[in-house]
Amino acid sequence: MSTVPTRAARLTAATAPADALAHHRALSPADTGIVHLGLGNFHRAHQAVYTAAALAREDGAWGVLGVAGRSTDVADALRAQDLRYTVAEVSPDGVRCTIPAVHTGVLVAAHEPEQVQRALAAPGTRVVSLTVTEHGYTYSPRTGGLDLDHPGIRADLRGGRTAPRTTLGRIVRALQGRAATHGAPVTVLSCDNLVGNGDHTRRLVEEFIDHLPAAERAEVAAWLAAGHVTFPNTMVDRIVPATTDAERAAVAEALGLHDEVPVPAEPFTMWVLEDRFAASRPAWEAGGALFTDDVEPYELLKVRLLNGTHSLIAYLGALAGRDTIPQSTALPFVAEAARAVLLDEYLPSLTVPDDVDLDAYVAQLFTRWANSALGHRTRQVGSDGSVKLRQRVPDPALLHLRAGRMPHHLALTVAAYLSCMAPAPGFDPGEHAAAMADPARERLRALRSRTHDARSFATAVLDDGLLGDALPDHPAFAARIGDFLDLLRTHGPRAAATEAARSV
Repeated sequence: MSTVPTRAARLTAATAPADALAHHRALSPADTGIVHLGLGNFHRAHQAVYTAAALAREDGAWGVLGVAGRSTDVADALRAQDLRYTVAEVSPDGVRCTIPAVHTGVLVAAHEPEQVQRALAAPGTRVVSLTVTEHGYTYSPRTGGLDLDHPGIRADLRGGRTAPRTTLGRIVRALQGRAATHGAPVTVLSCDNLVGNGDHTRRLVEEFIDHLPAAERAEVAAWLAAGHVTFPNTMVDRIVPATTDAERAAVAEALGLHDEVPVPAEPFTMWVLEDRFAASRPAWEAGGALFTDDVEPYELLKVRLLNGTHSLIAYLGALAGRDTIPQSTALPFVAEAARAVLLDEYLPSLTVPDDVDLDAYVAQLFTRWANSALGHRTRQVGSDGSVKLRQRVPDPALLHLRAGRMPHHLALTVAAYLSCMAPAPGFDPGEHAAAMADPARERLRALRSRTHDARSFATAVLDDGLLGDALPDHPAFAARIGDFLDLLRTHGPRAAATEAARSV
C-alpha cells in the first residue's frame, strides 16, 4: 500500500500518544455493541469519531467491530496496528491528528463469513451500521426495489445463513438468527447517501424476506413486524478523500509514528439522525450529532446542494483536465456553474431547515470545496454517478420542467457525466474521467454505439431509465442534454458552461 519510508515506529496501542487519543479506555471484544459493515475511510472518519466522543463522555459497551467486504488491506493493517489509526483533519492551517481507538476487531466478509454472521446475530450487538455506498444495497435505481437479477441476491436467497454474499443477505440472515434464538432487539443504521436511507433499507430488507421460502420467512417477518428492529433515517456529511502517501507522511511528521492507514478528512463534519433505536445507542450528541424527528430536510440539503453540485464540479473539472475538486472550483466557469445549479436549480426543490443559515451554509460549501490542502480528487467524486445522479437530479429537474422552465445546469450535469463515461467516437475526456468507476459505463457505451448523434444518445439514456421513469416524458430535457454533449465534444467544458449561463 505505502511507498513512504518506514523508519518511524509503527502506530500501535503501546505507541499511540495519549494526547492524540479521542478517549482513553482500552476496548476489548467484550465491549462490542456495534457491528459496522464497510471499513472504508468514511466510516473511520465519521461514525467512529462520533463514537469516540460518545465514549469519552459516557462509558459503555459501544466498541465497533468493523467489517470489510472483500479487500484485506485495511483489515490487515489495522490488525498490525492494534486497531489504531489516525484521522488527519486537513486544512490550509495544517494537520490535526486524532486516534479514535473505538474498534474492537476487524473482519473481512468474503474470507470470514461465519464470524461476520455470528457477530451480527450476537445478543450484545445493538446497532448494525453500514457505509457500503449507494450501489452496495443491490437495488434497481430505476424501480427502487431489490435487484432480484443480481447474482449475489439470487445466491443469498437460495443459500443458508452462514455465508451470504451481499449486504442485504448478511443483514436478513442475521435477523433470522436473532429471531430464532435470543430475540434481542437491534437497530439497522444506514449511513449512506440515500434519501430516506433508513426507510429504503427497511423496504429492501422486507423485500428480501418476502422472497425467502415460506418456511424461512414467517418467523423473521413476524419478529420484524413486532418492532424488534428499527431503521432510523440519517444524514451524514464529511469530505473524506482516499488515503495517499502524503497523508502517511504528514502523520509521521506530526506523531513521529508510521500509520499505514490514516484517514484524511476535512474539519467539517455533520450527522443528523432520527432517535429511533430498538435497544440503546451511544451518546453521539457528545460529538455534535443532531437528533430530530424529521431528517429529510437535512438529507435533501446535503444530497442536492452539496452532493449534486459536487458532481457537476467533478465532471466539469475532470473534462478540463483537473485532478482535484479545489483545482476545479478555482476555474471561474466551474465555480459559476456550481453556484448557478445550487441556487437556481437545486435550492428551489427543497425546504431549508429552520436552524440552518442558508447564506452561511452555501459560503461554507464553497470554502470546503476550495480546501486545497485536502485535495479531494475529481475521479473519486465522479465515480458511481449512475447511482448518485439518480438520487440527485430527477426530482429537481422535474420540478422545473413541469413549471415550464428548462434546468440548463442539471442538463449540463448529466451531459458532463455522460461525456466522462461514454464519450463520442474520437473524443478523449481525459485521464481523470477515464479513472472514474461506474457500474453503468459499459451499458452507456453500448447505447452510445447504437445511436447516431448526441440527442438520440441522450434520449436513449433517459429511456433506459438512468434517471428514473418520468424524465423520458420531457424530450426537451433530452435534447438539451444532447446540445451540451455536442458542445463538450467540440468546444470543451468552458464553452458548455458559458452556454448554460447564457441560457438562464
